[in-house]
Amino acid sequence: MTNTTDKPTVTPERLMQFAWGYAVPLMIEAGIKNRVFDSLDAGPKTAEQLAKETGASARGLRMLANALVAFQFLAKDAQQRYSLTPESAAFLVTTKPSFQGGIFKHISSQLIPKWLKLDEIVRGGRPVELVNDQSEGAKFFEQFVEDIFPMSYGAAKTLGEHLKIKDAKQPVRVLDLAAGSGVWGIALAQQSPQVKVTAVDWPGVLPVTRRVAERHKVADRFTFVAGDLHDADFGAGHTIATLGHILHSEGEPRSRALLKKTAKSLAPGGTIAIAEFLANDDRTGPPNAMIFAVNMLVNTQHGDTFTVPEIRQWLTEAGFTDVRTLDGPGPSPMILATKR
Repeated sequence: MTNTTDKPTVTPERLMQFAWGYAVPLMIEAGIKNRVFDSLDAGPKTAEQLAKETGASARGLRMLANALVAFQFLAKDAQQRYSLTPESAAFLVTTKPSFQGGIFKHISSQLIPKWLKLDEIVRGGRPVELVNDQSEGAKFFEQFVEDIFPMSYGAAKTLGEHLKIKDAKQPVRVLDLAAGSGVWGIALAQQSPQVKVTAVDWPGVLPVTRRVAERHKVADRFTFVAGDLHDADFGAGHTIATLGHILHSEGEPRSRALLKKTAKSLAPGGTIAIAEFLANDDRTGPPNAMIFAVNMLVNTQHGDTFTVPEIRQWLTEAGFTDVRTLDGPGPSPMILATKR
């Protein structure tokens, strides 16, 4: 006979933690915007010293910093001085190339407001406002893409190293689709003067692409093509095509069509590189991919996150072979394939 007293005790603790789940990203955003992490990069400071340097209130900074200590984004010593942890020192100081806090700058203004209508969106199965439609989404991405440049830069560098771009003796023609900040083309162009980039994006976004490429001193090797991915002329004979976090907003039918169009633009033997938040085969994880799928429900009409077997099938149908994955910095491995 089973003894019911041996059953694990269920408590609401985990639910209570999630009830305040919105608080942590908002606190990180407040820390970035009030220059807390930037200020502490120079050394430990009290709340009063932070207030003097940042212009924010000592009371507000003390409460915010204590909460960030609780989540190990800051540390505090016996003299009540706050300091960076290794994680925040690496990723939340805006002046460092490894800065990953760009997305947090948009939590309160762009991301959470749309999620607040999630119950309504789930009932209807479609977003209140589309971000993958040019008429509605261009303004969103104009403000967003430059801040998330560091999220893909490491993966883009890894791709170039894997393809041995630095050893290129012949021109390398890169097709950067939905270029956004231009991060994929920029990282590849930095590895060899042989690289020439065709950056395709909406007319409202391409000025951002150009500005970031100019800042990285590679804009003279960029050609800019304005238009929707399904209407724009990609040209032909490209060596590499990059699709950095775009399939999830397109949805399955448009993604399959886009991969077929991309295949036609590549020279035989050319490489396609896809970066995505990849779901596992039965769509039970990883958590980031599952959350991002709901984010696509909130922001797009047909978007979703996909699995490696699904994308492999689409690539094969489009005329690619040797579909494989490449590990690198990022939420998931990249998917690479070769044009037949």
